[in-house]
Amino acid sequence: MGRLAILSGNGALPQRLADAQPDAILVSFAGVAHDLQRASEVHAFEKMGTLFASLKAQNVSEIVMAGAMSRPPLDPSAFDAVMTGLAPRLIAAMQGGDDALLRLVIAIFEEQGFRVRGAHEIDPTLTVDAGLLCGAALSEITGNDVAKGIAILETLSPMDVGQGVVVENGLCLGIETLQGTDALLNFVAATPLHLRKMGGVFVKAPKRGQDLRVDMPTIGPDTITAMKTAGLSTLVIASGAVLLLECDDTIRLAKQANITVFARDT
Repeated sequence: MGRLAILSGNGALPQRLADAQPDAILVSFAGVAHDLQRASEVHAFEKMGTLFASLKAQNVSEIVMAGAMSRPPLDPSAFDAVMTGLAPRLIAAMQGGDDALLRLVIAIFEEQGFRVRGAHEIDPTLTVDAGLLCGAALSEITGNDVAKGIAILETLSPMDVGQGVVVENGLCLGIETLQGTDALLNFVAATPLHLRKMGGVFVKAPKRGQDLRVDMPTIGPDTITAMKTAGLSTLVIASGAVLLLECDDTIRLAKQANITVFARDT
């Protein structure tokens, strides 16, 4: 049976998977920060042939991509033969949204004979079932805001825009774009008070048809802290389709901030 390799970006998720799979090979990338607590192989994006060869030599049959990773600057003069061959496809995909690029990355690894798995497959406790995780039951007004948030995300899904939206008393205060969740919640926090009634809803869910093996929406303690600063009262996530990091701390902070957390069937 082959081995698992964890391809690491930034954040706590790669280390959590490493704890769950102590025999896994850890891979980090030059120029990409990571929080791994044990040694990892370091590879360059320009040398994908070297990465593939190393994984195969170590009998790796499965990979999981975990952690935040922005689009890296690439030095074409450093490309190896494999990367040179892949470059036209990657450059074309990079002109689109993240979903198109990540689908291509999955395809490239599969072409090399690796099975690509999702973090939630490695550690099923990363997602939650539908239900109220903490706080009060959703009011009619909150329920209407949730419904509008879901409708906005579904409408935007074909555009490959984002995975989050904030709605407050029927008004959309912000949509997550390439800049990510922190930028969205900071933007909402900066909204003038005369335009708000406070107590809005943050809805986090994958795009329709999104491949959940990569770039699954993620929340954690920092999400709750940012929501509190933004004056939001409710977090709604897609059950089984949003990674909930540091679950106990996240729920504890939500209770302290009087923020309701609800997982909704999609």
